[in-house]
Amino acid sequence: MNCKVEKTKNANEIKMEITIEAEKFENAIKKVYFKNAKYFNIPGFRKGKAPQNIVEKYYGKEIFYEDAFNEIAGEEYANAVEENKLEVVSKPQIDIVTMEKGQDLVFTATVATKPEVELGKYKGIEIEKIEYNVEDSDIENNLKQMQEKNSRVISVETPVEKGNIAVIDFEGFVNGEAFEGGKGENYSLEIGSGSFIPGFEDQVIGMKIDEEKDINVKFPDEYFSKDLAGKDATFKVKVHEIKKKELPELDDEFAKDVSEFDTLKELKDSIKERLEKDNEQKAKYEKEDAIMKVITEGMKVDIPTGMIEAEVDNMVKDMEQRMSYQGLKLEQYLKMLNKTEAEFKKDYEPQAIQAIKSRLALEAIIKAEKIEVTEKEIKEKLEEMAKNYGKTAEELEKNESIKDYIKQGIESEKAISFLVENAKEVAKKKSK
Repeated sequence: MNCKVEKTKNANEIKMEITIEAEKFENAIKKVYFKNAKYFNIPGFRKGKAPQNIVEKYYGKEIFYEDAFNEIAGEEYANAVEENKLEVVSKPQIDIVTMEKGQDLVFTATVATKPEVELGKYKGIEIEKIEYNVEDSDIENNLKQMQEKNSRVISVETPVEKGNIAVIDFEGFVNGEAFEGGKGENYSLEIGSGSFIPGFEDQVIGMKIDEEKDINVKFPDEYFSKDLAGKDATFKVKVHEIKKKELPELDDEFAKDVSEFDTLKELKDSIKERLEKDNEQKAKYEKEDAIMKVITEGMKVDIPTGMIEAEVDNMVKDMEQRMSYQGLKLEQYLKMLNKTEAEFKKDYEPQAIQAIKSRLALEAIIKAEKIEVTEKEIKEKLEEMAKNYGKTAEELEKNESIKDYIKQGIESEKAISFLVENAKEVAKKKSK
């Protein structure tokens, strides 16, 4: 394999011309033939028994070219990247120059490489002081949530009130015609939850059991369904049952029932302690984000388009995975948003650029400050990871990729700690 590397007109982009010997390409073709021989059915031969030259004559000599290319190109590309010590940050754009039996296989791979970073000021960064205090109302809200969680629902005969659960039948009409998705039976609607179209729940208030009523509403202009957005609608509604949440008293008995504490005071103290820890974490992350924002605004870097595209793709894949846990597909989500995939990806670009800048800045600071990680620190993290994944540290230690991932993670943590220690918090400016 031979590789020539040249810069393109685009910043931080190179083109690699990779030449693979004719013999290697020939061997790849043979390998592909043996893999696929069983699928060929040629007159005069038993299925899968036709020789390679007969298959090529029958279907054309290029029949195996594409698969043969895929068989060897990936490995040869990876070898070329490694041999030339390239830091590739995008998917390669492949163009085939020569692909002919008996000749060297030649193709080009155009890729973005990691850009150089010129750091601005990163020590002594000034940020506004960030702190969050736990108010009595925060504790009360937590207690209310616990009350709600431990409430019981009872049926009542009184008219529907805010906070009640009305079990209803409903069917919606626009211009006198029923529309898709506008019908439900024995639906439990919590009045005041805001889960229905604005104005719907308010008009259910006061209805009695077995009462029927027409409810007139207007779909919001930004409603996800274009067919309904901004249109007037009438819902025929019938109430079958009215339920009420009965909340437990907030006393020592409540504390005993819902926690390991014997008194309500102890429970409140515990809630306060937890909220304070949450606030500390929130302030910590926001402080780190504020510092990184100042640093990335002050740095100079020319991020290649391919690097941004790769980052966006990774972000979208992560989101797809999270949605799959909820049984939702990206296509469905895009339909709800009324966006194309290209538009959706475009929305991610600012976030992707900031993530790339932060990563590049941290890498440059790690290098500038000679931040290092010890084998002991890596081992401790390996043991922690092994425990979480039900494996042994020795098993994970054999995987160099995992070790590199852990090393980079510790380096980043140390760099962020360094930046926080060297930052200055100033009083928050009063708004005029």
